[in-house]
Amino acid sequence: MGLDNPIHIAFLLILLLLVFGAKRLPELGKSLGAGMRGFKDSLTGEGSQTSLNPPPSAPVASAKGTVIAATSAEPVTAEPVTVAPATVAPATPATAVSPSAREREASSAA
Repeated sequence: MGLDNPIHIAFLLILLLLVFGAKRLPELGKSLGAGMRGFKDSLTGEGSQTSLNPPPSAPVASAKGTVIAATSAEPVTAEPVTVAPATVAPATPATAVSPSAREREASSAA
């Protein structure tokens, strides 16, 4: 009753061919394989690890044919910023419960 019968596998492949078409099946296989490979690599910790620092620059040839060494970018230093103190509006007092509401609560509790 499973996929151990070759006729079931052939029927499934024909059904996939009819649903997705001949052009789309190789793309689906590639994307499925890439997804499975990425999942396996993430579980095992293998694969290419991306680096946040770019590789050092190679020498650049100028228009005259001389080689100029590429300079690395200097780090940017932040200048201190002065911020004016914020003005705070006075807080409004909380609304008090009217005595009639208190009486209603007390009478309903009793």
